[in-house]
Amino acid sequence: MICLALVAALLLRQVRDVVLERPQARSGIMISMLMCPAVLVFSSGYYALARQPGQFTGLHTRVDALCFTVVTPATVGYGDVTPRGQEARLVTVTQVVYTFVFLTAAATALSRRPHSVVAARDRRPPPS
Repeated sequence: MICLALVAALLLRQVRDVVLERPQARSGIMISMLMCPAVLVFSSGYYALARQPGQFTGLHTRVDALCFTVVTPATVGYGDVTPRGQEARLVTVTQVVYTFVFLTAAATALSRRPHSVVAARDRRPPPS
């Protein structure tokens, strides 16, 4: 949880830099890099939960856990992996909310940059 909180704080900082249009912001790279630890934390959590009886059906390997982590926010369905236990379902819901909040904020921030560049270009007078 501490790792997720740290990643969340760093993501929010990057989003803030983009929203405030700070020129030193390298948000595209940083936001992408910060999503990787979040995926690894959730994947590790799922793998650990799968070792407890009754938490997951079909999650046996680290690759299964990684697949489940990537499929969850993509909402394409699981099929072979299902959270059965209350802890597994709680972590899954946490991931969905976490991903929704932070990916939405990141995507919004990243899409603002091209819009502001185009708007600035449109405001410039045409060359003589």
